[in-house]
Amino acid sequence: MVEIKNSSGGVTFAVKVHPRAKKNAITGTVGDALKVSLTAPPVDGKANVACMDFFAKLLNVPRSSVTIAAGQSSRNKVIRVAGLSAEELQRRLEI
Repeated sequence: MVEIKNSSGGVTFAVKVHPRAKKNAITGTVGDALKVSLTAPPVDGKANVACMDFFAKLLNVPRSSVTIAAGQSSRNKVIRVAGLSAEELQRRLEI
């Protein structure tokens, strides 16, 4: 089960990123984190940008609302989405 935490002005949740995948997709869960496959390589922050773009498009929020709160240089990241509640995030992710 993915743990979604309400924070000031939005929500945070953990992801584990698999870069250089065949397609961008949520492929399951690992512990309390979403497992996310991204086509971008983990070079020069390209996977971080792809991760934020992926969640902005998936959640139908502006790109500026999605940030990486922790784990800039790690496969394990904490994503922050401004303007959503935990319930709304669960509904949009269908988890």
